[in-house]
This record gives sequence, structure tokens and C-alpha cells, in this order.
Amino acid sequence: MTETTHARAALPPGQRQIDFFPRFGRRVDQPPPTVPAHPTVVFGGALTAPIEIAVDELVGTDPRELHADFHCVAGWSVTGLRWEGVAFAEVYQRYVAPALAPGTLVTHVLVRGLDGEHFVAELGDLLADDVLLADRLGGRPLDGDHGAPLRLVNPAQYGYANIKHVCRIDVLTGAPQAGSPALADRLLQSHPRARVWEEERHGTLPGWLIRPIYRVIKTVMLASARRRTAGESGH
Repeated sequence: MTETTHARAALPPGQRQIDFFPRFGRRVDQPPPTVPAHPTVVFGGALTAPIEIAVDELVGTDPRELHADFHCVAGWSVTGLRWEGVAFAEVYQRYVAPALAPGTLVTHVLVRGLDGEHFVAELGDLLADDVLLADRLGGRPLDGDHGAPLRLVNPAQYGYANIKHVCRIDVLTGAPQAGSPALADRLLQSHPRARVWEEERHGTLPGWLIRPIYRVIKTVMLASARRRTAGESGH
């Protein structure tokens, strides 16, 4: 099945299109994590017992194809990416819902990656039709730069919510309590919804106000990403 996210007349507010898809994030100075020979995803949290499922089994033999844009909170966007994988809603209905005790009300989902990154999403956001657990990009298996072996893809949310290298998914009956962040973390505090069309870039500040800070970060990190890409291609 092939789906395309609803076309819009322009990019989301504060975004600018670029012509390549860089490896981006807080850990770009480190190599991607090592992927196990037989990768799995563990489901836990409010389940009656944890479930461990092979990535190949999750995706299955009839993957869904999604054409969508990708928007980084730093202000760049890549358009027309082609992802393949399984709808998160399908995984939830097939594996998670039957493992809940009667009467359990799931409100949030904690997604973790092999690289130590994580994001807590509202369940309703992940049950949207265009949210995938993707194992392929552009017709090829995901590589280390873009989230091998499995990546959460939600085009409606900024890239930091699209967790790479997915290895664990916990369903929760409430939003977890966050500790007091350090000063540096408060300056770039993530928004809990991260919706791109509402420009939810920051947890407390309006998106338009925080744009200049992210623009500086974008300029520096994209320049570094271009240098790495040129070096790897031998140019």
C-alpha cells in the first residue's frame, strides 16, 4: 500500500528546503550504534508482560509505502522521501492492545533508540494514518545515518520525535514526570507534541522566537554534514 501525506501549498512555518538528507541530531560526532545481527523491538510499560518481536516480523512481507516530507526542528526540510515499513497503528492493534490488562488506558508512548535517544509521544499522535515504523528509505534498507534497523516516521512532528534505531517501545498510562533540566537543556527544551504546522519547536517559548538560535545551529551542523558526505563519496 502506498500513501502520501496531504500536500500543502508551502513548507511549514520557519522551514527551508535543502537538497540532501543529512545525518542530524545531538550525537552526530559519534558513529551510529551497532545493529544486532537479528534486531528486535521490545514492547513494555503497561503491558501484562514484555513482548520481544523481530524487526522482520513487525514489518512483514507486505510493507506500506509512504511518500512524505521530513522537517528538522533546526529549520531545514527534505521533501518527497519514500519510506517503507509498517503502520504504527497496525503494530499497536496487532501486538500491544491484546497484551494490555482489561481497563488499561494508554495515553503516551515512550520510544527508545539504540543510540540512547528517546521521545514520549501522545498515543493519538502515533495512531495517525501516516505514522510508520520504517525499515527502508528510497527503496533501500535503512543505513546507520537514518536509523537502521527501524525508525519511527511521523511527518507531522519534527525530526527529534522521529526516533532512529528503535529498540524499545513502552506504553504508558500517563505522561512521565520530567526532572529539572540543566540551563543548556532549557534553552533548547523540546516541545512534547513537536507538531511542525503549529511550529511547536520549544517547550515554553514560541517557535518564531526560537528560530534564530536554531538557524545558527542548522548552519553549522549542515556545513559539517556536507563535509562528511563529500568525504565519504571521495570528492
